[in-house]
Amino acid sequence: MDRMSNSSTSVDQSDGQDSRQIALIHAVPVHHWGRWISAAIVAVLAAMLVHGLVTNKNFHWDVVFETLFEPQIFEAIGWTLILTVAAMAIGIVLAVTLAIMRRSENPVLRWVSMAYIWFFRGTPIYTQLIFWGLIGVLYPRLSLGIPFGPAFFEFRTYDLFTAAVCAILGLGLNEAAYLSEIVRSGLNSVDPGQEEAARALGMSSHKILKRIIIPQAMRVIVPPTGNETISMLKTTSLVTAVPFTLELTQVTNDMGSATLLPIPYLVVAAIWYLVITSILMVGQSHLERYYGKGSADHTARMSRRSAARQRKNRQQAVNSAGTTPGTTTAEWTP
Repeated sequence: MDRMSNSSTSVDQSDGQDSRQIALIHAVPVHHWGRWISAAIVAVLAAMLVHGLVTNKNFHWDVVFETLFEPQIFEAIGWTLILTVAAMAIGIVLAVTLAIMRRSENPVLRWVSMAYIWFFRGTPIYTQLIFWGLIGVLYPRLSLGIPFGPAFFEFRTYDLFTAAVCAILGLGLNEAAYLSEIVRSGLNSVDPGQEEAARALGMSSHKILKRIIIPQAMRVIVPPTGNETISMLKTTSLVTAVPFTLELTQVTNDMGSATLLPIPYLVVAAIWYLVITSILMVGQSHLERYYGKGSADHTARMSRRSAARQRKNRQQAVNSAGTTPGTTTAEWTP
């Protein structure tokens, strides 16, 4: 035993001497001159663009700042947001329904879903909005009653389908066709084995969708749905085809036509679109972070501070569980 301890001591001393003799490596970072040159060129071009925007008197920045916070502009922003939210609500509800119909084993439901998607994706949104504006010409009066039988009551089409209603329906029905494919791809991204295991446990199709498939599919559905929401905000500028004239683009165009200065009022509309889009992008990033918890991409995107905070929270959870001894390992390790 004494010989073994002496030998181990000599080995430790020799290792210590070897480690002292190892020379430290002074790493010199590689100079990426191409990056700095390209960054300088981009910075110069950006400065030239900003200078051209600020110094160009044809933009009439005084008119822009005077008009930016007018009540008429805020009312137009309100209508734009109403159109966006209402159309997306209709689109999301119909999209989930169409995606479930597309996955159904019933051929009638599948073909109806495919025909809906084929029609609304195959025709321009502007053309659809024109037809919604002319719905009173196609059907002057509508009635409710028994199909192919007597009608209980009837009413004028334009009494119910006002310009706002036609604009919301036109945008929502068109958006449902695109969102349904997004929802379907998200549902298909979940491993089919999980659905089979849930069926083996006796779960119904409704519970499988609600508790297993949809929560996992949200990680795939949320990012493109956020992009579609931002796109819908800008698509509301096409509702003049209905015609609906209270949204932001049309209001600023009318103000520009009245003053014979269209450019500054278009700049006002562009500024507010950018502000609203920026807010939506922030909300989208928070939703993506929430539904992306636990994924590899989410862990890779975490900052060092967030990763350290997550490790600390996990350690606190382990300590609060009381499953590990509170003393040091030297006291309980045999």
